[in-house]
Amino acid sequence: MSEKFKAGFGLKNRHIQTLYSSFFRKAIPLKIEIEQFILDDDDFLEAFWHKTPNSHAKTPIAILFHGLEGSYKSPYIQGIMKELASEGFNSVLMHFRGCSGVQNNQPRAYHSGETGDAKAFIKSVHQRFPHAKLFGVGYSLGGNMLLKLLGEYGENSPFSCAVSVSAPMQLDVCADVVNSGFSLFYQWHLVKSLKKSLLSKYEKHDMQTIINKSQKEIKNIKTFWEFDEVYTAKIHGFKSSKDYYKKCSSKQFLKDIKTPTLIIHAKDDPFMNEKIIPNKDELSKYITLEILENGGHVGFIQGSIFKPNYWLEPKIVKFFNTIK
Repeated sequence: MSEKFKAGFGLKNRHIQTLYSSFFRKAIPLKIEIEQFILDDDDFLEAFWHKTPNSHAKTPIAILFHGLEGSYKSPYIQGIMKELASEGFNSVLMHFRGCSGVQNNQPRAYHSGETGDAKAFIKSVHQRFPHAKLFGVGYSLGGNMLLKLLGEYGENSPFSCAVSVSAPMQLDVCADVVNSGFSLFYQWHLVKSLKKSLLSKYEKHDMQTIINKSQKEIKNIKTFWEFDEVYTAKIHGFKSSKDYYKKCSSKQFLKDIKTPTLIIHAKDDPFMNEKIIPNKDELSKYITLEILENGGHVGFIQGSIFKPNYWLEPKIVKFFNTIK
């Protein structure tokens, strides 16, 4: 597999790069242990562990963070778990609240800058496995959250190193980009999933009183700006969607990162444009920024349509092995 990414034959189009795995990558059978991690507010999240057969107390652990409405079923999660295991890493996917298929307890859910839950889970993992090095991988929304988290940790990061893939580092720009052209398809699909999750909360909570919106009004939401104004911002204590985007965009936290971190981004990512790419003055010396011409959103597929090679997974593990 090529060290430098080059889109495979017939795979250069950014939408094909973005969508190929969802439609054509086969599920990877992995032995999974499910942990229900209890949070301080009487809520929980589910962590899916995949361990090597010869796992021991010092086996390095990679903590994974999925994208918006992602889960263990996401092809990139199964792919990186398999790759990590082959190189002697244990891995665990920390599902954001309500993303594992089991509805969480609270009216709130998760968002692009929610680092509190991750900090609680990472602290627990570190306490349980004090002799294991920790590594972080975040995809899309999870990548933005991870970068913000690393900036908040500063010199006190528990991670040996980390990788962020296709992170929407400037949330307002991304919300605008997906509201035009073919990218409207991605917005429609994701907002539909978000609305479904929110509407299910009406069965358990008095959401109409909590957010002052009826189920009919929720069903009429069409954009991220609307959804985040109506629900995300209100339920998580932000003044507005604009306030949420401003405070939770990870670009402003990059200068504070003191953990060796690889950021992978494609210029043709259909969820964003080049405005989100940080300049040198916005990066700490611990960050390696790899900007690629092609790759789409969490794509980076080489080979061909009929025989694809997933460049991202060995790339991530190779970066980890420089520290491991």
